[in-house]
Amino acid sequence: MIQQTSEQLFKQIHNYIENLSYTHEPKGLYEPIEYVLSLGGKRLRPVLMLLAYNLYKEDVEQIFPQAAGIETYHNFTLLHDDLMDKAEMRRGKPVVHKKWNENTAILSGDAMVILAYQLTMQDCPTAYMRSVMETFSKTTLEVCEGQQWDMEFETREDVTIEEYIEMIRLKTSVLLAGALKIGAILGGAPAEDAQCLYDFGIKMGLAFQLQDDYLDVYGDPAVFGKKIGGDILCNKKTYMLITALNSAEGNDKEILKYWLEATDFNPDEKIAAVTHIYNKVGIATACKTEIQRYYAEGLALLDKVSVEDSLKENLRSFVCRLVDRKL
Repeated sequence: MIQQTSEQLFKQIHNYIENLSYTHEPKGLYEPIEYVLSLGGKRLRPVLMLLAYNLYKEDVEQIFPQAAGIETYHNFTLLHDDLMDKAEMRRGKPVVHKKWNENTAILSGDAMVILAYQLTMQDCPTAYMRSVMETFSKTTLEVCEGQQWDMEFETREDVTIEEYIEMIRLKTSVLLAGALKIGAILGGAPAEDAQCLYDFGIKMGLAFQLQDDYLDVYGDPAVFGKKIGGDILCNKKTYMLITALNSAEGNDKEILKYWLEATDFNPDEKIAAVTHIYNKVGIATACKTEIQRYYAEGLALLDKVSVEDSLKENLRSFVCRLVDRKL
């Protein structure tokens, strides 16, 4: 069984996506799509799909359309997220609604969803078509559910940890899990393996998102790739903030609420004050403990997949690197 490393798979699927051409008219609809996909990124979801497929089959190029489909859908979510968040930059470049306009961002995003479905169906073996499309449809709808919860949490002060975990499961984890499951299905995996890989993806997605929460407060900006404290400044309901609101007492709780309600403040002062409370109530340790728990649970699920352990090494090392981003 010839297996490829995640680096080899990344290069291949990146080149495949780069060469997807939307040359038809009207250019005003398709140029923003080409622009979004040309911004690059880690290509995590297509690489996960290819790694899962490669546990069972060697000819990974057979599922490049499906891998490109899930990446196209992921980039659609970023395009519309940027619009909803009124963001200005993505990966160092102007977002679509700034480079073009809001109506273009809406319509080109809609077209991306349709293109994602077309790619997922392209050359999909008849025997697997139904299960692949059911998995893809369920996944894409759940991502929308997660985004809606995330928006509703912005105006709520009573978000629980359980609600937050469910939101990030929907918004982040299911797309990683869906990529793995579709790769397994197309590889001809037993149903039990496909489900184990899906559940593995859920656990790793939760660990990955909680790590994002952690790094936003405690990461090195040069390594993390963005400024520290962004979640604090916009009062984003993260694991860190929700846990702090539950754990802080007396004056600490009052100070935390003060900063949540403040509208005119020095950004550095707010980040320092909130981080100080996080430190006092042990938020860093609590978050790292949860990350490691989900990580361990995920690896235990991967162990259950019924292929030789040596064949899982590329997938295992890929997700290990994801979850070990300078904790």
